[in-house]
Amino acid sequence: MTLVDSYGRVHRDLRISLTDRCSLRCTYCMPEQGLPWLAKPTLLTTEELIHLARIAVGLGIDEVRLTGGEPLLRRDVVDVVAGISALGVEVSMTTNGLGLDKMAPSLVEAGLTRVNISLDTLDRETFRTLARRDRLDDTLKGIEAAAAAGLKPVKINTVLMRDINDHESPDLLRFALDHGYQLRFIEQMPLDAGHTWRRDNMVTGEEVLARLREHFELEPVQDRGSAPAERFLVNGGPETVGVIASVTMPFCGACDRVRLTADGQVRNCLFANTEADLRTPLREGASDEELATLVRACITAKLPGHGINDPGFLQPGRPMSAIGG
Repeated sequence: MTLVDSYGRVHRDLRISLTDRCSLRCTYCMPEQGLPWLAKPTLLTTEELIHLARIAVGLGIDEVRLTGGEPLLRRDVVDVVAGISALGVEVSMTTNGLGLDKMAPSLVEAGLTRVNISLDTLDRETFRTLARRDRLDDTLKGIEAAAAAGLKPVKINTVLMRDINDHESPDLLRFALDHGYQLRFIEQMPLDAGHTWRRDNMVTGEEVLARLREHFELEPVQDRGSAPAERFLVNGGPETVGVIASVTMPFCGACDRVRLTADGQVRNCLFANTEADLRTPLREGASDEELATLVRACITAKLPGHGINDPGFLQPGRPMSAIGG
């Protein structure tokens, strides 16, 4: 059994948000004072998370990525990884890396296979400006610990902000190449809590590539498949750099992702304005088939694209931290 929408896209990748809380306050994500967090009783328990993941696996999901907020803030994150890994799927994580230096070995033992770690700058003051926290050293320790624990390839996610860190792209790529990490630049998306995103202020994928080409030879890698990143061989390879241009070069036609929020809502698109509630029926005793039917209906209703470039586009009510990447 597979999850297929009305446009024939088969969905195999489930992103599960473990919490909407975060240890950083990145300017492109949330305000300095944080946000009204989800109430604890609304959050899925470990047992509920694994239950819904099991249903998803029965519907054809073969990869689960744990996200947030910051997933490492969830106290039972190791138990979540172990429970989902036992379902026979690949388990990966997107994290800011804080605390990973202490937790990486336990996560690997539980079944975690890969990590994507956010790193927007190599400059301490710029990090403090962007993240509103002085935690660059801790982030770098987390990245090193992930590689040492065998979470390879370690992928680095970078968002460039105009006139703040956009000049750092060549240095960030050299850093990644020197350490054997895979760097991916991500266009800033309209998912910030303050709704301050402006198209004319966004650093585009083409701008990123233009600056990189001043320092490196880049050759497109063919066969992208459903991957969000367009990859380029650097100086003939085998190393690559990726660009995720969700806004200017959308890849919706090959999207295979489903999202489950920390409070049990299924989303068929990062930018969807509707959700399917699984938490309530789950807690009211719905059968697995009834829950599976809700998931299938949500996927069937998926739109052909996210609509960012449409005149009537409306930013989702939930910010990225509450949706989960």
